[in-house]
Amino acid sequence: MLKRLCLALCIAGGCLCTFAAPESTAAEQYQLSTHILDVNRGTPAPGVPIILFRQKADGISWTRIAAGVTDRNGRIGNFLPAGNANNGIYKLKFETGNYFREQKLNSIYPFVEVVFEIKDNGHYHIPITISANGYATYRGN
Repeated sequence: MLKRLCLALCIAGGCLCTFAAPESTAAEQYQLSTHILDVNRGTPAPGVPIILFRQKADGISWTRIAAGVTDRNGRIGNFLPAGNANNGIYKLKFETGNYFREQKLNSIYPFVEVVFEIKDNGHYHIPITISANGYATYRGN
């Protein structure tokens, strides 16, 4: 009986691993991801529009590259397809104004811009933590 239970658990575990694999593969296909955590509420920030820009060669102007809206986990994981020449200076513009208005909070930040440089083929995760009156960013993984 114990052997059958162990076998059933092993088979079930194998099935779970099979179904989980495509998610990790999909995440690896993109070089840039982001995440917003609302530190006031202690939860992710869903429904926030984010725009990705790349700095032009003149060092002043920006080109809009992509846009998305954070999912229920406060994430966007599919900016910049991997395998392309993505080196350069980028900016993520987090459109936070409506997010705080919907919570009936006055925020001094109608949006937050984070500028960063991609120098290699590694994965870049650029998250922010935010409240109505402050934010922080870091390079995550």
